[in-house]
Amino acid sequence: MILRFVILCALFLFIEFYSYQAFRTLIKLRWVLIGYQVLSLFILIFIIYSFSQVDRSVGQTRQFMFTTGLMLLVYVPKIVVTLILFGEDIFRIGASIFNYFIYNAPRKEMMPDRRKFISQIALGLAAVPFLSIIYGIFEGKYNFKVIKQTVFFPDLPDAFDGFRITQISDVHSGSFDNPEKINYAIDLINEQEADMILFTGDIVNTHAKEMHPWLETFNRIKEYKYGKFSVLGNHDYGEYVTWPSEKQKDENFQEIKKLYEQIGFKLMLNEHKYIQKGDDKIALIGVENWGVNFKKAGDLNKASQNVHQDDFKVLMSHDPSHWEAEIKNHPKNFHLTLSGHTHGMQFGIEIPGYFKWSLAQYIYKQWAGLYENVGRYVYVNRGFGFHAYPGRVGIMPEITVIELKKGNNVA
Repeated sequence: MILRFVILCALFLFIEFYSYQAFRTLIKLRWVLIGYQVLSLFILIFIIYSFSQVDRSVGQTRQFMFTTGLMLLVYVPKIVVTLILFGEDIFRIGASIFNYFIYNAPRKEMMPDRRKFISQIALGLAAVPFLSIIYGIFEGKYNFKVIKQTVFFPDLPDAFDGFRITQISDVHSGSFDNPEKINYAIDLINEQEADMILFTGDIVNTHAKEMHPWLETFNRIKEYKYGKFSVLGNHDYGEYVTWPSEKQKDENFQEIKKLYEQIGFKLMLNEHKYIQKGDDKIALIGVENWGVNFKKAGDLNKASQNVHQDDFKVLMSHDPSHWEAEIKNHPKNFHLTLSGHTHGMQFGIEIPGYFKWSLAQYIYKQWAGLYENVGRYVYVNRGFGFHAYPGRVGIMPEITVIELKKGNNVA
């Protein structure tokens, strides 16, 4: 623990040193430089103090989210500056060695001065994440996008050709702070013409009471001809706080399960249901959370018991790592899996149809959008809400509408 603290402090000092070098190269006023140092020290002390006061029995609070946002706002730009100036120093050291051995330059002249325009470039580039994070906090987290995706299956039952599913995921109601924006999102959900709505978990951050102020709002989600169904996410089990007793933890879990019913969703706990349309049917399967490095309560075999291999199947599983680890090569042939969980890290770059990048891709092979493996698909919803960082940059909150079409496999 002490070693980690020492390493963390050394890293912060390293970042602060290079950030200060950039300012010192451009700004010569002594009082401004002193003010910068005092402000930086104050922010660092505040961040360390705030995180040291996190109460494991309470979980995420407004203070925690504010501190997380502040840390990203301050240190992501500083990391950009540090990388650029550290790169310049590697060049300067190389140049000094060259000057010393080739030109026999005097010791005081062998190291080139730090170049002003490099500091200008560093600070200019740092302004991009700085402004983006501010945007993400005040606008991005509620910049809801409706994403429509068509998926083709050659063995889709005829009656379900054109069947539309609305998916929401990762509500994290304990993070909300703007009823007007949430009501707007509910209106967006209701505007989509779909046959069924599926909610793939994480209704709260930890405590059932987080959802109580929003029950009336989410009860505005309209009825669907073929139903409203949900599964649990990792946060729904209350495992990220310290509970006074197992009894209280279980009581909270039971209350969270009731929340889904209180907003009109049928919670599926390792079970399945056949959806009948005309003379055809598809199997809707819902598993509890199963994730690599997360809770493994999901039981795919139990949930699909008595479901035949030839049945067309739509599976709800919160964590996409379940698809990679177990579902995509399962002998029962799960045609379409709907997941969430990753949030796309709430931070990335996305140009629809052309390019997408996020740190999430270094953790999850499937982290946002549609993925295919020999005719089996997983769709990873980017999440409705937000968690920890109170914002979204580049990866916006999502309402998905998936249309099932009969035909050749097209990703």
